Amino acid sequence: MDVKKVALLVGALVIAVVTAIMAKNMFAGAGADQANAAPVVPAGPKVLVARKALPVGTIIDAESLTFQAWPKELVQNAYYTEGAPEADVQKLLGTVVRNPITAGQPLTKGALVGPNDRGFLAAALGPGMRAITVPVSNTTGVAGFIFPGDRVDMMLTQDVAGGGDGPPLKVSETVIRNLRVLATDQRTDSKDEEGKTIVKTFNTVTLEVTPRIAEKIAVAQSLGSLSLSLRSIADNTAELERAVASGEVKVPAGTNPVEERQMLLAVANRPADNNTTFVTGGDVSRFQRRSIPAKPSDSSGNATNNSANASGGAVAGTSVPVGPVVRVARGNSVTVVPVGAR
Repeated sequence: MDVKKVALLVGALVIAVVTAIMAKNMFAGAGADQANAAPVVPAGPKVLVARKALPVGTIIDAESLTFQAWPKELVQNAYYTEGAPEADVQKLLGTVVRNPITAGQPLTKGALVGPNDRGFLAAALGPGMRAITVPVSNTTGVAGFIFPGDRVDMMLTQDVAGGGDGPPLKVSETVIRNLRVLATDQRTDSKDEEGKTIVKTFNTVTLEVTPRIAEKIAVAQSLGSLSLSLRSIADNTAELERAVASGEVKVPAGTNPVEERQMLLAVANRPADNNTTFVTGGDVSRFQRRSIPAKPSDSSGNATNNSANASGGAVAGTSVPVGPVVRVARGNSVTVVPVGAR
């Protein structure tokens, strides 16, 4: 082989090896610099935040709040920090949201109002709503299984006497649906110090109502006895579907999804006093009435009451005729003559 060709071949191999080594060192150095450029950010203290959106009047429960790590430089004195005595979640159960809180927003010490604070019940009420208290017993109050925040229906049970003989008509009617319970016996929470649910009977229940429904409940208490029936959580969806199907809910054109959802939730959570149902004694027992007792009648089918005779004008004589009668009109004078009399 020619000496020149061998020299060129050896030179090319040396250049290739040097180039490979330089390229390896260059890429390795760049990777090391990039790995060292990422600083480690220390975790800040944990603050109390809202797990979900909490509108004004929301009663705080165990699913409303949680602790979340927060940047140390952004923590304010008004936040509830983990480990602080005032940040005990069990002590905050039953309080009411005074200002709206979005999901993930830190909770401030002025955003909640407790049962012993002034304006607590007013903060728990929604805009335009009222609070009314009704008496209940162990049976009419679902044996103590109604808690603040639950939804109930109100039933009225009464006797309708009518104007006839026989027993009165017994009726039970669901007069109002979907009422929110604010308190039971002035209690707004149902948890003990360990966070366990307390089931106990109570004598009064405070409900959130509209002004019109408050008037209806006041009258219903004078008509008969009131009973409460506990609603399922899933019933709100059924109420919303019924309202949409009946045309009660009309979403304006151009409404964004967030506004539409808020409007539908407001409709699903409002109390309703229309489309009520009722049951009479005849629906329960075949030995009870289905209608109001009628007024008594004589053999000819005419009601024997003085008002019917007086409506015909002047009545001849002072005695009330019994049996079939004939009314004889002479000008403006009307004479009632019993049939068969002279």
